[in-house]
Amino acid sequence: MSFWRTYYHITWAVKKRLPLITADIETQLFQYIKKKSDSYGCILHAINGIENHIHLVVSIPPKISISDFVGKIKGSSAHYINHDSELKTQFVWQRSYGVLSMGQKQLQIAIDYVVNQKEHHKKGTIINRLETDEEEIRKGGNIVRQITNEIHEVNKSYNHLKF
Repeated sequence: MSFWRTYYHITWAVKKRLPLITADIETQLFQYIKKKSDSYGCILHAINGIENHIHLVVSIPPKISISDFVGKIKGSSAHYINHDSELKTQFVWQRSYGVLSMGQKQLQIAIDYVVNQKEHHKKGTIINRLETDEEEIRKGGNIVRQITNEIHEVNKSYNHLKF
């Protein structure tokens, strides 16, 4: 086996940002995503979210592209919630997602941020660029300029956050 250390903060939302992730769905959804991530050889360091979106801090082996991982997790988890779980609800993810890479120094900070998602949203202490996906960036204008600015801001945030 090859040596690898990759760390990603990934976020995506329910279609139209509808508040569909209830407590019942959240429990089953997060357990499913954890199990599916494990089956791909990924390490799910943290998962959490609120009623309309989720965050993952995950290590994905280099043999799996980030887009393949996200696509498979989103597709299979929606199918699970819609068909295989006891919930049988109409659940759809939006097509886009946001992903940021980080180094090992920022890993624990990202994990803490994700673990405390509900608290961050209640207290208004979210970091907007960590809550953003491609769809939201496109609404705001020039995607390349915004992504570049956000990457710089995220690096600053990760370096200065204290939990």
